Formats: sequence, C-alpha cells, structure tokens
Amino acid sequence: TFHRERVENFHFNFSLENQIHKEGEYIRDRFIDIEMKSVRFEDSLFEECHFEDIWSTDTVFKNCTIRSTLFYNTDLWEEKFIDCRMENTTFEHNKQGCHLDMVEENDVLIYLVSFLGSLAVLPGNIISALFVEKIGRVKIIGGSMLISAGCSFFLFLSFSQSAIIALQCMFCAVSAAAWNGIEVVTVELYPTSKRATAFGVLNALCKLAAILGSSIFASFVGITKAIPILLSFTALVCGGLVALRLPDTRQKILQ
Repeated sequence: TFHRERVENFHFNFSLENQIHKEGEYIRDRFIDIEMKSVRFEDSLFEECHFEDIWSTDTVFKNCTIRSTLFYNTDLWEEKFIDCRMENTTFEHNKQGCHLDMVEENDVLIYLVSFLGSLAVLPGNIISALFVEKIGRVKIIGGSMLISAGCSFFLFLSFSQSAIIALQCMFCAVSAAAWNGIEVVTVELYPTSKRATAFGVLNALCKLAAILGSSIFASFVGITKAIPILLSFTALVCGGLVALRLPDTRQKILQ
C-alpha cells in the first residue's frame, strides 16, 4: 500500500502488481508497455500523464482526478474508472476483442455460465433418450445439428448478456442430442468386430475438430465475431445435411 506518494516525470517501465495507491499525485508520468495486475488507485491525481500499451487485470481507478492525460492502446475502459473526474482526457485506439478481467463479480458470472451450460446438457440427453426410437436416429442427428446452427447464427442478433447465455444453453441442450444419436448410429451401423475401431475413429475426429476449432477461433475472435459464427454455422449445416443421408438403423439387428 502506497499512501500520499508524489511522483513527477517518472517513466514506469515495469509491471505493477498487488498494489493500492491512496491519495497519490502523479505529474507528467509515463506508463509505457506494462501490465497492471490487481492495482487500485484511490483518491489520486493524474496530471499530464501518458498511458500506452497497457494490459490490466483487476485494476481500477476510484474517485480519482485525471487531467490532460492520454490513454493510447490500453484496455482501461470506462468501467474501470469509478466516480472519477475527467478533465481534457483522451482515449485513443482502445484495445478491442474479448477481454477477461478477474474481478469478483465476473468470477460469479463465469462459473454461472459454465454451470448453466453443463446443466443444459441434461434435458438434451433425456429428450434424445426418450425420442431416439420414435423420431429415428438420423432425424435426431440432422435436426439437432440444424437447430444448433440456428443458435450459432442468432448470435449475430444478440447484444444482451442474457440472450447470449440463453442461446448457449439451448445450443448445449440441442447438440447433446446430436452426439447421442451419432453414438447410437455408430454402434448399430458397424459389426462387433469393427465397433471399437469405429468409436476410436469417432473420438479421434472429435479431438482433432476441437483442436482446429480452438486454434481457428482464437485467431479470429479478437478481430471479428463474424468469422467464428459463420464457420460454426456452415459446419453445423453441412453436418446436419450429411447426417440426413445416413442409413436409418432402427429395427436393425446388431451383427
């Protein structure tokens, strides 16, 4: 904890971590190409300072006065300035893309979204188990993948947090039915001598797709959300249409 420090004409070129600065004065200081991790400025004055290329995590400015200061290429957005007074302050080229800030409120949301996504798989499993015989394996797979494609596409139209979480839950529930259908068809389509091999190939393709998906999406998600959404939509639509051409294995005797 730093209390009533006064720093003038200083170049901060080292990372700041686990610090609390209270009632400080920073005059013509430069914060260049550093990381701020768990840093809190309270009741402090920043005058003619320069922030550039800043990465921050759990960093906030509370009840501060910021005058004639430039923020260039930083992720210090509005929500990180709590009850602050801005005078002739400029923000240029703010960092874009997905950003995860480990504040306490966000921790709850992260686990809540994860929990709801996992919980949504349960009704998908129950529905597919009840209707896989009546509707048919092929229709379960194809229909589930096409509905999942719709959930991906509607992300374009979703701007609220609750809508995105709802679409995620729907996607998890519906896609679970497709996976169950694929596993049932795999068992019934191949004879016993090849069934284990079929499951091995299926699991290997799943792992490969997961690696490719993570790599491709990670490279585009910071640029635009359109490419990951369209790639997911296209893959699911193609998979759903191909799945509808699979042979129906209902009433088929296992070999």
